[in-house]
Amino acid sequence: MASCKGNPTVKHLIEALGVPHVEVGLVTVNGKDSGLGYRVQAGDRVEIRPSLPGCPVEARFLLDNHLGRLAVYLRMLGFDCLYRSDYQDAQLAEIAAAEKRILLTRDRRLLMRKVVEYGYCPRALEPELQLKEVVHHFDLADRILPFQRCLRCNGKLEPVSKADVLERLEPLTKKYYDEFCICLDCDQIYWKGSHYDRMLGLIERIQHSP
Repeated sequence: MASCKGNPTVKHLIEALGVPHVEVGLVTVNGKDSGLGYRVQAGDRVEIRPSLPGCPVEARFLLDNHLGRLAVYLRMLGFDCLYRSDYQDAQLAEIAAAEKRILLTRDRRLLMRKVVEYGYCPRALEPELQLKEVVHHFDLADRILPFQRCLRCNGKLEPVSKADVLERLEPLTKKYYDEFCICLDCDQIYWKGSHYDRMLGLIERIQHSP
């Protein structure tokens, strides 16, 4: 039970309690479905349920400057993730609204901006745990297509012949590796080096996480 002054909207009421509207699912007022814009009247009984696991839009993400490692992990799983270390809050809100992207941030006040339609606040501090949260919250396990995107810039990867990149390879890479991909946007080259098995282990943990 909670009391309030005046006739605030449901959105204002829940966010005054610290819950961003983007994490709210079903809202009922006096037993009837209601929207976040409903103005609460004296004596109303408001019931709010959290959003259920699932992705309300295409799984395209925008991350604030504190979630750089999470952005890399999501790109590794094949998801479109915009990230820059110099995005300001107003920019993040505007991009999320204009491109219908899901905003990921630990700043709950940012998620409360009216223009932000879709978002989530990871509770964990460790990037791998944050990744598990996001995959579970948006029910992404069946959508994972790893190694499709550049970890550095988010561009699409495509196979490239060894001959076409030979002059850019270090001597040991030339000697031991034959399969390569290249980013169509930033020209970064990828191959299955010593880090590949660690990445596969992380992907397997995420896919089989309860």
